[in-house]
Amino acid sequence: MIIVKTPLRISFVGGGSDMQNFYSKKDGNVVCTAIDKFVYAIVKERFDDMIYINYSQKECINHVSEIRHDLVREAMKMTGVENGIEITTLADIPSSGSGLGSSSSITVALLHALYTYQNILVTAEQLAMDACRIEIDILGKPIGRQDQYAAAFGDINKFTFSAGDVTKRNPVKMNSVAKRKFASSLLLYYTGMTRSADTILSEQKSNLLTREKSTTMEKMVSLVDPFIAAMEKGDVAECGDLMDRNWLLKQKMASGISNAEIAKMYAKARNAGALAGKIAGAGGGGFLLLIVPRERQNAVFEALRGYRELPFMLEGTGSKVIFDYRSYSSK
Repeated sequence: MIIVKTPLRISFVGGGSDMQNFYSKKDGNVVCTAIDKFVYAIVKERFDDMIYINYSQKECINHVSEIRHDLVREAMKMTGVENGIEITTLADIPSSGSGLGSSSSITVALLHALYTYQNILVTAEQLAMDACRIEIDILGKPIGRQDQYAAAFGDINKFTFSAGDVTKRNPVKMNSVAKRKFASSLLLYYTGMTRSADTILSEQKSNLLTREKSTTMEKMVSLVDPFIAAMEKGDVAECGDLMDRNWLLKQKMASGISNAEIAKMYAKARNAGALAGKIAGAGGGGFLLLIVPRERQNAVFEALRGYRELPFMLEGTGSKVIFDYRSYSSK
């Protein structure tokens, strides 16, 4: 049995510039972090040649081509595992519409577990590249490339995306005082709404071909380096100002990124003392990320008492094997 644990992520500024329609023309930049909420992929050898898959549904099939779960199917094809296996996926957070990058985290976790099952060592870079190939190239999902890299590498990073699908990682270095101050200012609240990101992301992807939206995205990208500089100084107020500017720009990228309920929730948080906020991921629902100085958090807790908070911490590690035991290998 192999068990792989892979983190979810939140991004701060620059999200959306990891789409090919943007970075094929100008470099994209995103600053994001893994968090201590995870997905798990469990792979176990079977005595027979059947394929069992357990997630929100259960599949019992004979051939890879019959698998309905597209990420499992393509991960098995890519890693060359054909039969005699049982695969289970689990998640700390409901994976549908959370905005925390769960789809890409699951893809990375599946690849990591299936490679390990075959005694193949792979780097975080390879896991991220393979996950991008599955989700973007093979399945044609209208997504970018930050989620796969954030899940594979973990920690806080600036990712730069360039023409030719080149992705470069620059870890963000913060001293312990600045990191504690910044991390302790972050709050996550569930909006009570889930959504499929595909509709919003498809519109955004198309909009990036226009000069107006591309210019808006360029402005978002320009906030990344100042945000990192503010993080490194532990300047929570400056981080808040920059993320607020990013959120205002992000809402111009596609319809449905915000709505009346999200705006009402955000207004409550701001009126109670939050410096900034943004919907995690594509928008339209999922989780609201807030930057709130510690001295104002009690007021925000009270203002948002009707919503569910998700306590979290920043996560320093990426996808990793946490259990590896194979009692037999008859195949």
